[in-house]
Amino acid sequence: MPQIRRARRATVTTAAVLTGCALTLTACSGGGSSGSAGDRLRVSMAFPPAQAMSPYGDDAVALSRLSVIEGLTKLDASGVPKPALATSWKSSDGDRTWTFQLRKARFQDGRKLTADAVVRSIEEATEASPQPRVLSDAGKLTVKAEGPRTVAVTSSEPDALLPQRLANPSLAVLSPKAYGKGEGKDTKVTVAGHATGPFTLTKVNGTVSATLERNDDYWGGRAKASGVDVKFSANGTTRANALRSGSTDIAEYVPVSQASVLKKEQVREVPTARTNSLYMNTEHGPFRDARLRAAARAAIDSPALIKSVYEGYADKPQGLLGPGVKWAAGKRVPVRDRAKPASEAQVKKAPTITLATYTNRPELPEVVTALQQQFEKAGFKVKQVVRDYARMEADALAGKYDIFVQARNTLLDTGDPVSYLESDFTCKGSFNMSQLCDKDVDEAVGKAAATEDTAARQRAEMKAEAEILRTDAVVPLLHERFIQGVADGVEGVSLDPMERTLVTADTHRE
Repeated sequence: MPQIRRARRATVTTAAVLTGCALTLTACSGGGSSGSAGDRLRVSMAFPPAQAMSPYGDDAVALSRLSVIEGLTKLDASGVPKPALATSWKSSDGDRTWTFQLRKARFQDGRKLTADAVVRSIEEATEASPQPRVLSDAGKLTVKAEGPRTVAVTSSEPDALLPQRLANPSLAVLSPKAYGKGEGKDTKVTVAGHATGPFTLTKVNGTVSATLERNDDYWGGRAKASGVDVKFSANGTTRANALRSGSTDIAEYVPVSQASVLKKEQVREVPTARTNSLYMNTEHGPFRDARLRAAARAAIDSPALIKSVYEGYADKPQGLLGPGVKWAAGKRVPVRDRAKPASEAQVKKAPTITLATYTNRPELPEVVTALQQQFEKAGFKVKQVVRDYARMEADALAGKYDIFVQARNTLLDTGDPVSYLESDFTCKGSFNMSQLCDKDVDEAVGKAAATEDTAARQRAEMKAEAEILRTDAVVPLLHERFIQGVADGVEGVSLDPMERTLVTADTHRE
């Protein structure tokens, strides 16, 4: 696990977010004003805060999608790092040290962005408990200021992806005022009023709603909307109804079942980096036999899943990386040397297989039901296991299911799929649902991870993809398309395949 020089660890509590500035506009707004109701945005978001708007968990993604927080870098649609709070960077010492030059900017509390503030933010993130997932496969980090606007980040291991890591929402740069005076795990972190984005978080009403005001001192220029009023609703039908009734401007993640009841011009389809795949247990049970894995792959009818479950709002499988990863199609290589599928007689002799998925994504249980029918048609005997994800993850990682169906964002942490390939398919991978351990796969993924040049690394990643698919440890089923609901007259909504942006400084109602 990554470590850092200082001993303190940072965490966040609900009280930390709501204390002081979060309940009032004047203490946090950084010069913004509430504005008139006509130029404010109304947003219905799918995932209520789970960690009191902590910058170190999944809530950081929501803060990023609302343009509250920023990091040293950001990612373009292809996952390439671009300037954000850093204007430029360069590597040295064999990619162990990366030096960043900072732009002139101010935090929402009025303090200037400095190298010391960046050092503090990265150190606090590294010491957080639990630690941000993006750092789980990074080396030990050392961060230091080399001038008022120069920061050097050094890893114990060469890390060609460090600029991409620093674009992760969990590594946002916050003002020194964001960090309380507690010691150890009691250190409190308050995002409200202490970030750098075009909108300032000023109020959080538990898991119900949040209020944002425009940050008039934003380095990139004033946002077009004067503020954002957010309502959280885990119910997709509720979000779609809010758009239909005119009570929201943006409805996040509209379920496919609701898309047909919206006006055509309100439906914005987004090809994504999320691939729904079937993971077969290669270490225990019947799918230790590569021939049975190949037979299971041959039994799958992906077009039928797309038509019946996703009502056409998905793309046919194109390897592990779908159309949301724009560069992948042009660099993909053929998959060779797959095992020959077992005969129908051999399939019928196999033990009953457990086919598992989770309820948190409403389409997946339907996918599993359809898959069961397809497998049984091919001669397999199938038992379903469907529960809440929190109750299944540990068992899935321990290899207690023969097949686990899940949706994975292949660019989730670094914007580059090599992190996903490492965590999901290598012998030491921390998220290896297939229990796969193949020396050729490890070698191919290792070569990709060690390649600094972006184009060369992408070619290496496609070779690694082919090696992984050769094993049939994972079978891509489809690539999801997200449906974002956007009201008439709303412009500038970011349709981001990596799910990190939604409302930006350019988003507004005409």
